[in-house]
Amino acid sequence: MAKFTYNYVAKDATGKELKGVIESGSRDDAMTMLKRQGMNPSRVDQVVESKGIFGRAARKAKSIELCLFTRQLATMLGAGIPLLESFEILAEQTRESNKGFGAGLQECADLVRGGTEISEAMAKFPRMFPDIYINMVKAGEASGQLDVILNRLADFLESAEALKSEIKSAMTYPVISLCLIFGITGYLLVGIVPKFERMFTSLNAKLPAITVIVLAASKWVTNNLLTVLVIVILSVVGYILAMKTRQGKRVKDTVFLKLPVFGPLFQKVAISRFARTFGTLLSSGVPLLQALEIVASTAGNVVIEETLLQTREYVRRGESLTSHLSTSWVFPPMVVKMMAIGEKSGALETLLGKIADFYDSQIHATVKSLTSLIEPIMLVVMGGVVGTVVLAIFMPILELQKQLS
Repeated sequence: MAKFTYNYVAKDATGKELKGVIESGSRDDAMTMLKRQGMNPSRVDQVVESKGIFGRAARKAKSIELCLFTRQLATMLGAGIPLLESFEILAEQTRESNKGFGAGLQECADLVRGGTEISEAMAKFPRMFPDIYINMVKAGEASGQLDVILNRLADFLESAEALKSEIKSAMTYPVISLCLIFGITGYLLVGIVPKFERMFTSLNAKLPAITVIVLAASKWVTNNLLTVLVIVILSVVGYILAMKTRQGKRVKDTVFLKLPVFGPLFQKVAISRFARTFGTLLSSGVPLLQALEIVASTAGNVVIEETLLQTREYVRRGESLTSHLSTSWVFPPMVVKMMAIGEKSGALETLLGKIADFYDSQIHATVKSLTSLIEPIMLVVMGGVVGTVVLAIFMPILELQKQLS
């Protein structure tokens, strides 16, 4: 078992107060060790470092690690292994790949051993366990079906991870291509074209229009390079500062949802995420109002978050779930209609699952078509930029060769 460091305050047999440090596998073990040494401990606190890979700040789980842990924990509980033992086994195993996550799991196990509910122990580590995770575990504890809830939670996390990977993969190629286009264009205009400009000037060559345009662009970029860099840096800093404000996030999310080509994809991703999260929470026994609050906080989009929080207020006042959603431009009529049917029939979580499945398939198809469309477009743009510069350079050279011959 992993060992932790504890600060203690205790009294010896004469009543003298002693302070010190002791290493042990858990707080209870530390107290037992102190009592065996003839001391009566009044306080035993674990030492938590604030820096380094073992500190509380480092106790963070990657989404893929949380998926794996959840699936393994559900499997072990389903096989009849006690919760505490399962936690300790997984904590020891996880330490090999992520020391911070493993240490956090071990501390959770220590809290559970001391009588704390597992959901309460997890709540002490918000960077490891998000709100949706804690609330679903709490629902599983209340229903006595923790292994079932954990399996459902693992399914949800795996679906979310697969969707995120697909979107990330789809966006990687165009981003890299754009960076290459800007990099190659900048190199040609700043590093290559000026050399040929000096040659053309010394020969008093008559230049075609395309060469004149490229030379003018090269001269402007070269003369204003510092200004361009300052503008780019200020734009990046301004964007980062704007993203720290709610208004800035709202503007960004609204623009993203209304972008041509990519806007519909972002909307489908947001709707799928909402439906999957909301349906999973409801099917796990989380109350409607609490589920709406959690879904809003995990929406990843301020426009949708505000819509859901407003919807929560309408529901709290006794109105139907879809009465406010139907007025929002973010939620398509089909989604609102299916939710209204589910609300009336008592099968809301089932229909939310169907909505999520439908939009997942739509996202897959959209990503596939966009990828097949973007690749040739980027190649044409890159080839066009390089070809234009090459043509602008070699046309005067070929003209000079003709004159000389």
